[in-house]
Amino acid sequence: MKPKVIAVAGPTASGKTAMAITLASQVNGEIVSADSRLVYKGFNIAAAKPDMKERQGIPHHLIDIVEPEFDYSVGNYYDDARKAIYDILSRGKTPIVAGGTGLYFRILLENYNLPRVEADYKLREMLDLKEKDELLEELKVLDNITYERLKDANKRRIVRALEVIKLLKKPISEMDIQKEPEFDVEWKMPVLTSRKDLYERINKRVDMMVEQGLIEETKYLLKKHGRIKNFVCTIGYQEILSYLDGEWTLEEALDKLKQHTRNYAKRQLTWFRKNPELEINI
Repeated sequence: MKPKVIAVAGPTASGKTAMAITLASQVNGEIVSADSRLVYKGFNIAAAKPDMKERQGIPHHLIDIVEPEFDYSVGNYYDDARKAIYDILSRGKTPIVAGGTGLYFRILLENYNLPRVEADYKLREMLDLKEKDELLEELKVLDNITYERLKDANKRRIVRALEVIKLLKKPISEMDIQKEPEFDVEWKMPVLTSRKDLYERINKRVDMMVEQGLIEETKYLLKKHGRIKNFVCTIGYQEILSYLDGEWTLEEALDKLKQHTRNYAKRQLTWFRKNPELEINI
């Protein structure tokens, strides 16, 4: 019998954090974050990281575990999340994997077998110098199937795909990427009434982030870490940095932040629609 895990997936601002915390209190559970930005220390307001009050005494795993300078990979997440899940199970509790990073769910709880390829930082830097459209054209030539899967992905994922293809000298689509799921998963998602409602929630969240100190947090992180990649490529910080640099007014920066977050939510929904266990009607 496979170990039982509950998964709470959903786009940003959908209410999945509150849902996971409520579930955890009902089933004697602990939460394993599935969010690629919550792993970073100091990424609080922009990442909508739940504070200790919001967590209501429920243990959370894989939050604030590395400094932003560290390039935390999907492979790192897979190893750390499995360790957390089995630790929770060993203590007779229920693991609840909750978040919005679709790839994390895919490799941890679904049937995707992650190719284990050591990072080649020199190759990655060379690829990163190219524009996203140029990278997509190269990916299309080398692996059209993977191109179709990643053409709407962020630049970082496209760079990593090209890195893997070049190092293994083989298209990802020809690799054995299917595996038997390790866990018996009960999938859940907050009820989404309409896309309009979700977008309104996103807009309100951005306004709340500013009230909570998003601008001050951005200044603090800039002073502490400088313009490192994980910082300047994070939605929330990148728009406020443009405001601080004088490129946009504050109003323009917040409008862009709302737009970018809505676009991100659309990409999340597209990813989660691939999972037949999740019913998405918006």
